[in-house]
Amino acid sequence: MRDLESTTRLVCDIAREAGFYIRQERAGFSLDKVERKHAHDYVSYVDKGSEQMIVKALRELLPEAGFITEEGLASHTDEQLLWVVDPLDGTTNFIHGFAPYAVSIALIRGKEILVGVVYEISADECFCAWQDGGAYLNGQPIHVGKSTINDALLCLQLPYNSDAYKPVIQRLINHFYGSVGSIRMIGSAAMALCYVAAGRLDAYAERYIGQWDYMAGALIVKEAGGRMTNYEGKDYFMQGDNVVATNGVIHQDLLEGIRLSQ
Repeated sequence: MRDLESTTRLVCDIAREAGFYIRQERAGFSLDKVERKHAHDYVSYVDKGSEQMIVKALRELLPEAGFITEEGLASHTDEQLLWVVDPLDGTTNFIHGFAPYAVSIALIRGKEILVGVVYEISADECFCAWQDGGAYLNGQPIHVGKSTINDALLCLQLPYNSDAYKPVIQRLINHFYGSVGSIRMIGSAAMALCYVAAGRLDAYAERYIGQWDYMAGALIVKEAGGRMTNYEGKDYFMQGDNVVATNGVIHQDLLEGIRLSQ
């Protein structure tokens, strides 16, 4: 395998190519091209087309790696290296023409995230990181912010599993609303993580999400100086369906709010 930095740069190119395809398709996209995977969980031919492009390019880049992908167009057996791919994170945003929506690609080995790339299509912003190499936006270093909880901008997302999560999110919002800077919901897990890494958000939490939603962004947060855990505060989150990402300063504040909201 190439060194991680050069691999990351090549993955950025792959993500941008997929993003160009998605941008082109958005120009003529209509809602009658949307399928429903579950209640309020959508997919279109664009998600699948993007995944096909990405998988083909990644196979050429690293033939020995397996895949974990959202649309299931590639798989893995016993490979040590795995690509984790979300070909279009924020599909609901995409079908409504509402930014952000992104391509997310990570490379993992066991409990290590080696490479993370997230390309936000509407703003032409490519966030990337490689293990122990720092985090970058369009080639420039990025770092998490320093806000304390009183001034923090939080992202508390609304996952598709509304029946299970509605009581939790209601209590979370009730706990923080009025005592933090403000609260946002942006509709893309990958981008929420990147915005924490870039200091645009101070924290993000979400449950009932897949590895493809958070794996690349998680590395970008960590390499930007932030902290990643699961809802229980454990550092190993890679097999779960929930993540908490912060600037580090307010991590315990957010975990305490989550604990009280369960």
